[in-house]
Amino acid sequence: MIKFEHVEPRDIERRSMEIIREELSRRGVRLPETEAPVIERCIHTSADFDYYENLVFSANAVDRMRAALSAGAVIVTDTEMVKAGISKVTTAKYGCEIRCFMSDPEVASEAKAKGVTRATVSMEHAAILAKQLPITEISVQKKSKEFIPSSNTSKNKSGSTGSFSNIIFAIGNAPTALIELERLIREENLRPAGIIAVPVGFVNVVEAKELIWERRNSEEYKDIPLIVARGRKGGSNIAAAIVNALLYGIAD
Repeated sequence: MIKFEHVEPRDIERRSMEIIREELSRRGVRLPETEAPVIERCIHTSADFDYYENLVFSANAVDRMRAALSAGAVIVTDTEMVKAGISKVTTAKYGCEIRCFMSDPEVASEAKAKGVTRATVSMEHAAILAKQLPITEISVQKKSKEFIPSSNTSKNKSGSTGSFSNIIFAIGNAPTALIELERLIREENLRPAGIIAVPVGFVNVVEAKELIWERRNSEEYKDIPLIVARGRKGGSNIAAAIVNALLYGIAD
């Protein structure tokens, strides 16, 4: 006979997180304190424990993106699904706005005329928006590390301050969005307060994510906070889960 664990509805998420932590412990995995809530929420969303290995974080990325969100960052997504999955109650609490340009008629017509994807044009429109936003100084005083579990290496970096447009990109579907973001950063001095690079799939997905990640120490990037799901895995649900984990942890 199949036996079910009795859990009150209000306790389902708490119990799920307990199971995740128990499984990680059995595997001998100890997550870094700052990044743990993000990784755990991705596992909770997908039931996929690979995320403790393939999620990588630039130095201070979690704290710096939380600082931007707490200051009312605009969150730009590459799908309506990512937008739908982000907590509206929590974004409203901090005055954040969620934008997705993918369904805009002018984006579709411009993409068709140029022979490019709507995601590419959406990033161009988002970059125009970014120029209209106030410049935010993101300061993190404590020391942090890059978190790269797959290579088991880390680099100490002291807290840093930088000037950014208060806009965060949450990309869960389109590798062409990341490719265009990289161009905008390199050629047009786009300075977002963070990039969540977690598209899923097979065509140019791995390459686009590696393009963003491998350029993190370049002069053009200048410490732009990055969270990247290396490999083929990711998706709109993962992008939304990361944003929510960042939002939920602001008060911690």
